[in-house]
Amino acid sequence: MTTPHPFPLREGRTHEVCGIGTTSFACAVCASTTGPILWVNERHRREGLNPRGLVSFFDPGRLLLARGKDQTDTLAVMEEALRDGSVPLVIGELPREIGLTAGRRLQLAAKEGRATGLCLILPDGGSNAAETRWHAMPVYDKLLREGVDSPRLRWRQLKNKSGPCRAWEVEWNAKTRAPEILSVNDCAPSSVPV
Repeated sequence: MTTPHPFPLREGRTHEVCGIGTTSFACAVCASTTGPILWVNERHRREGLNPRGLVSFFDPGRLLLARGKDQTDTLAVMEEALRDGSVPLVIGELPREIGLTAGRRLQLAAKEGRATGLCLILPDGGSNAAETRWHAMPVYDKLLREGVDSPRLRWRQLKNKSGPCRAWEVEWNAKTRAPEILSVNDCAPSSVPV
């Protein structure tokens, strides 16, 4: 039996990720796709993406950035982009809880446009409409012992509508722009990251 791979995320659906590794997880999702990527966040946020930091994941020339005035605007931009389908991957930074209605609207738009949506959320900010919910974090013991030249990451599914929840431990390979899977384990679904 082959080891299951976490990517690509299911097309035509919206997914969620939380935890301190959300940006690296989102960049890994970007690396697993082709074509343009739309990344949406609120304009008042000071932090942003640095193209130099994205190079080990994907070509930053594929990235389109949009800034909404607030979360409602961000969700509207995501919905329209998903529905249109011209951009195969739409990522949105959502710092507040996503309501069930908004989550369903994103799912319907992704299905209609056959695009993939990824919401970067707080641990308790997701929607029941999400296809999958992930918790992403670095593995600190390796960082402390060996440095950060090849970061080890843990991606754990908290929710999976299409099958069992799993946890992946991976190292990012900047040369191949893909994760090297170190281990995969089945895990119980949970609303609280472990």
